[in-house]
Amino acid sequence: MQTTIPKRTAVIINASAGNGHTSEWASRLADKFQSHGMSAQVTLARSGDQILEASQFAARDGYDVIVAGGGDGTINTVASALVGTDIAFGVLPLGTLNHFAKDLHIPLDLDAAVRNIAARHSVKIDAAEVNGRIFLNNSSLGLYPDIVRHRETQQRRLGRGKWPAFFWATVTALRRYPFLNVTLRLNNEEHKRRTPFIFVGNNEYLMEGFNIGGRKRLDSGQLCLYVTHRTGRLGLLLLAIRALFGRLRQAKDFDAVAAREVLIETRHKRIRVATDGEVTVMETPLRYRNCPGALNVIVPQDVDMKAANHADACPSVGSPL
Repeated sequence: MQTTIPKRTAVIINASAGNGHTSEWASRLADKFQSHGMSAQVTLARSGDQILEASQFAARDGYDVIVAGGGDGTINTVASALVGTDIAFGVLPLGTLNHFAKDLHIPLDLDAAVRNIAARHSVKIDAAEVNGRIFLNNSSLGLYPDIVRHRETQQRRLGRGKWPAFFWATVTALRRYPFLNVTLRLNNEEHKRRTPFIFVGNNEYLMEGFNIGGRKRLDSGQLCLYVTHRTGRLGLLLLAIRALFGRLRQAKDFDAVAAREVLIETRHKRIRVATDGEVTVMETPLRYRNCPGALNVIVPQDVDMKAANHADACPSVGSPL
């Protein structure tokens, strides 16, 4: 009688957030995978460096499936070791917002997410990068990286919770409210803008309605660039409120355009850049590009990223810059 060999699975968990991810919890998680015929090696990583190191080791060591357990930052880190390979990438959404998992309809319940991984139905999706740094969701310049930086300071120095810290960080950033003078080069055209905020999405983001911030697909082979118009603090606040209630006036509030590559130049030699919620300082110019079909992600059986027409990325969104 032929014996089925369990698939070798590396499960890398972000254990630094204090969510009760102990060695006992890891053992129970491994048992969940074993019940589905998957031999899982669970690693509890305590830092971003440990997450990346474990991911790179698993990719080199011939694991059939590599799973990221955590929020979007953790998923980004693990995925960065898998881009350009055929290794199946599984996701256990253990973060607060879980944008990536929601866009791919990956179950948020832990047991259901394990069952989804065991089913091994995978699709090829796009990744994106800026100056060689991978992101799966989005990257931004201007106001948002400032907010993240101030939020981390609030949490670290004042001991505030995530959401109170986010509120006070937003107040601080709006008080400074810096503008960016940028030159955008895309689709063989050059555009100069003065703006408080630039957002680059890996594929198109819905910008109004009840699904604001979500994506219908991640395989169009396009970046979508969103640039807010020059506006004051009150204007930006009203923009956020209209977005919340699905009342954006796209042509008046922001420009949006699709491109495979975007070059962003500014007078600053170095600038803070957010990628999937993590802020780093990068040298300019910033070179963004889409990496079509670069990641092999395990998704529910009914998710088919090839179902839509590839020509519909960022269709007629906002002004044409």
